Amino acid sequence: MDKNTLLGLLIIGVILFGFSWYNTKKQQEFDKQQAQMLDSINRASKVTEQINDSVLFSDLNDSLKTIQAEQALEQHLGHTLFQATKGTETFYTVENDVMALTFSNKGGRISSVVLKDYKTYAGAPLKLFADSSSHFDLSFFIKQGYNDAQIQTSEYYFTPLTADWNFSENEEQKEITLRLTVDSASYVDYIYTVKRDSYMIDFDVRFVGMQQLLSPTQSDMEIVWQNVGPQNEKGFENENNYTTIAYNFPGDDDIEELGISKESKEETINAKMKWVAFKQQFFSSILIADNDFTNGTVRYTTFAPGEGKIKNFHAQLSVPYTQQTDQYHFNFYFGPNKYSVLKHYNDLHIQKLVPLGGWIVGWINRWIVIPTFDFLGKYIANYGIIILLLTIFIKILLSPLTYKSYLSTAKMRLLKPDIDKLNEKYPKPEDAMKKQQAMLALYKSAGANPMGGCLPLLIQFPILIAMFRFFPASIELRGKSFLWADDLSSYDSILQLPFNIPFYGDHVSLFALLMAVSVFISSKINYAQNAATTAGPQMFGMKFMMLYLMPLMLLFWFNNYSSGLSYYYLVSNIITIGQTYGFRFIVNEEKLHQRMKENAKKPRKMSKFQQRYEEMMKQREQMMRKR
Repeated sequence: MDKNTLLGLLIIGVILFGFSWYNTKKQQEFDKQQAQMLDSINRASKVTEQINDSVLFSDLNDSLKTIQAEQALEQHLGHTLFQATKGTETFYTVENDVMALTFSNKGGRISSVVLKDYKTYAGAPLKLFADSSSHFDLSFFIKQGYNDAQIQTSEYYFTPLTADWNFSENEEQKEITLRLTVDSASYVDYIYTVKRDSYMIDFDVRFVGMQQLLSPTQSDMEIVWQNVGPQNEKGFENENNYTTIAYNFPGDDDIEELGISKESKEETINAKMKWVAFKQQFFSSILIADNDFTNGTVRYTTFAPGEGKIKNFHAQLSVPYTQQTDQYHFNFYFGPNKYSVLKHYNDLHIQKLVPLGGWIVGWINRWIVIPTFDFLGKYIANYGIIILLLTIFIKILLSPLTYKSYLSTAKMRLLKPDIDKLNEKYPKPEDAMKKQQAMLALYKSAGANPMGGCLPLLIQFPILIAMFRFFPASIELRGKSFLWADDLSSYDSILQLPFNIPFYGDHVSLFALLMAVSVFISSKINYAQNAATTAGPQMFGMKFMMLYLMPLMLLFWFNNYSSGLSYYYLVSNIITIGQTYGFRFIVNEEKLHQRMKENAKKPRKMSKFQQRYEEMMKQREQMMRKR
């Protein structure tokens, strides 16, 4: 074997040894990684088993706790009453001629009300409140061993005892009974009496066999009543302005209101109340107590525009409790805020929910506007025509006052040269008394009255306010269209703006725009008449107020208001402008001036008031001279 062969074998041996050593090292590393992986898997498996055991133990523990709680509750309430906490909510519907009432066995409450004769602005059935938002709970205490158990009826399932939920042909009223069984001999009945053609429902709470169970320590029972008023009208802001909670004190012929707010509002009433109303613009839900509520707390929360809701109503009311009383009588009213309907319950004064105004404004609405409106409504279907005829009727009634106002302004205009002469005769400030006496004598001799043009307008002012209160609250206008307005109770819109103008809105009301223009024209005519009788810097301020500021303010104000009201003021202003030009044609100012001169020559006897006034002026003049 030569030297080269030995060297080759040596190199091959080194290579084989190195390769073998390298493979052995890699195998050891691989085995170590595998062992670590298996160890991790085993540990994870043990942790998972521990977690599963813990979860199973927790579920078992919770189940045991639930069973123990239910056993304790059953022992506390009794088996029968405890069983009433379990069940499935079921709904039952009763329909009379004007509404559909849905009852729920959960709490035995009226869960929703649909008014058949009305629709929402969008055309959907008008639902006063929905199942999901309604809540009615009567809370009282029963004796259980050494402790009193509080019963809140909203947490229990009632058993309906009514077999037929439909009105039969000759049935004038239907009695609905839902029963909460307390034990084998005791129960509480909710009895609803629904009349065929009425929005008013009788509601009786009857305790049978409960005298020995009811706790003698309680002084009052408590009612919690709650629901959500959905948005039914076109404009959120306008509807929200009329949505609130109202209530009435026993023996009071007026009502109290919680007020208007865009957020939330709450009030505690530490006095007896006859009824509480969840009042919206055109509809109300009212709870009435036969023997009054002793006190209560009312509150609402206002939703944001665009949510399809107006307010969340809540009332917590105390009912006087005596152990000897086994029946309590209440009433529910679910219906429109229509004056003629609410007037049937005059002893309750719920017609005051229609905001007609107080004192003389309310009197005008009740005895002039509403009767005229109702009379015309019997024969005319178009409410735009009815508003036109009503406006003409009111203008005819006021025409003598309007004529007198125009005549007085004409007389003052004809006396302007004589008044200017008196101003020239008494230019000094210390002669102001003499000038005033001379002007009074001039007015008296001519038979003119500087206030004659203002007083008739002041007399007309309550009628303008009455119209302002009547139209937005008149359910008769709701949903009635005229010309381009699709709802006279809400604003009309001929152009939707891509932005919102503060205090104006995001639309253009054509009736409001035309009304503002008519106010400008009417004011310009009046200004031209008064400018001849009034001079000085105050006339410039009056011009700005009458011609520019007032129409602009009305335009902004009425853009979101009732289009029927804007239409009424528009027609009223047009008629006033026509009357003004008509009186100009009728009244011959030359003949009027001649008659005034003749009257000035006739001796006039001073009244006692005028005599006293003249004596007072003389005394004041003497005092000023002494000073």
